[in-house]
Amino acid sequence: MDINTGDTAWVLISAALVLLMTPGLALFYGGMVRAKSVLNMMMMSFVSMATIGVVWCLWGYSQTFGESLGGVVGNPFQHFGLADLLGDVAYGAEGHMIPALAFVAFQSAFAIIAVALISGAIADRARFGTWVLFTVVWATLVYFPAAHWVFAFDGFAADRGGWIANQVKAIDFAGGTAIHINAGAAALALTFVLGKRIGFGKDPMRPHNLTLVMLGAALLWFGWFGFNAGSALGANATAAATWVTTLAATAAACLGWLLVERLRDGHATSLGAASGIVAGLVAITPACSSVSPLGAIAIGVIAGAACAYAVGLKYRLGYDDSLDVVGVHLVGGLVGTLLVGLFATASAPAGVDGLLYGGGVDQLWRQFVGAAAVLAYSFVVTYVIAVVLDKTMGFRVSEDVERAGIDLGEHAESGYDLVGSRGGRIGAGASGVALQPHDERHHGETAYVPTTKD
Repeated sequence: MDINTGDTAWVLISAALVLLMTPGLALFYGGMVRAKSVLNMMMMSFVSMATIGVVWCLWGYSQTFGESLGGVVGNPFQHFGLADLLGDVAYGAEGHMIPALAFVAFQSAFAIIAVALISGAIADRARFGTWVLFTVVWATLVYFPAAHWVFAFDGFAADRGGWIANQVKAIDFAGGTAIHINAGAAALALTFVLGKRIGFGKDPMRPHNLTLVMLGAALLWFGWFGFNAGSALGANATAAATWVTTLAATAAACLGWLLVERLRDGHATSLGAASGIVAGLVAITPACSSVSPLGAIAIGVIAGAACAYAVGLKYRLGYDDSLDVVGVHLVGGLVGTLLVGLFATASAPAGVDGLLYGGGVDQLWRQFVGAAAVLAYSFVVTYVIAVVLDKTMGFRVSEDVERAGIDLGEHAESGYDLVGSRGGRIGAGASGVALQPHDERHHGETAYVPTTKD
């Protein structure tokens, strides 16, 4: 069995790029919270790397890509501990075989960031110990089954895979449903269980460091080329096509978001640019192998504008999604997944025509079923998990800890140890006077807001 070293190298490089996205997410989220919460916010991403890194090796990979039990979940014991995948076990087509553990490595980074994405919705108010346990339980009961439905194709890692990939045949090249809709629906469920932050809708809660936000967005965009193009599992034409569509959609979404801000608020902001980038990345993820560059640009513009408006829904509907996980990842994932049914073209690697290319509604209904199934499953099961954890361990910090700063209360640390002009220490209590992330009233920015006022 010959291993293709070029394909293997590309998959391992892509795995490293995707893993880098989680520290990038930590910076992105960390800059968007108040200064008194930055360490806790970043720790929620970093601890997800730790917990999911372990459970993926123990049972997560097997549960996702092991022999399917009714198309619903993989056998969690088949590859438990991964010892049976050492040596010359390989996956792929003749001439394009990669070691099984290269695929394990690549998919591990997907599982990690799927969990970490959720944390932005409950910034400032979640107990760290409960979050740590939540990452393991949620991955086991929600992510691994949903990823099996979407990513486990018959005859690749096992003879039988998941029902969405093989029976419904919805197209999700790199995780619009399994990762972004999944995480976004889970985030929405958690906001209902944990409730609103103290002062939500009344007190200013502006991002404390937009420099970190921009750096995090840049790292996410960089790593996302591994996310999408790496999903080709080889250095081939599909990888090249998905790389280009990822670039096109992301650039267009950034412009789309900025245009909405300019027309609505009179200013195109750095926070808007960073958020537009992420919205475009999310939307093109399921569609990158099925659309042309022109289709990718259309998806990007639509996603950028849609997400720019969607982030304001939390004020109208009354749920506190701190960092707009629902508005960007759930909405962006839905946009990208459903638009495959419109913009897919048979000239792209996936080889399917959508409605606008003469394919009728056949692919559109498949996309809808896949998106709706993952959304409903994730929301319901996450809500149950969160309620159980809240009743048994407590999921929300005390009011005193939330007011004083979750960094001090949960970690006994402060993100910044600075001295103000009057000699006052600026640390966990520094948040500045400003507005919510993506607030529709947002008209101006500063890169960093180091004030002593809480």
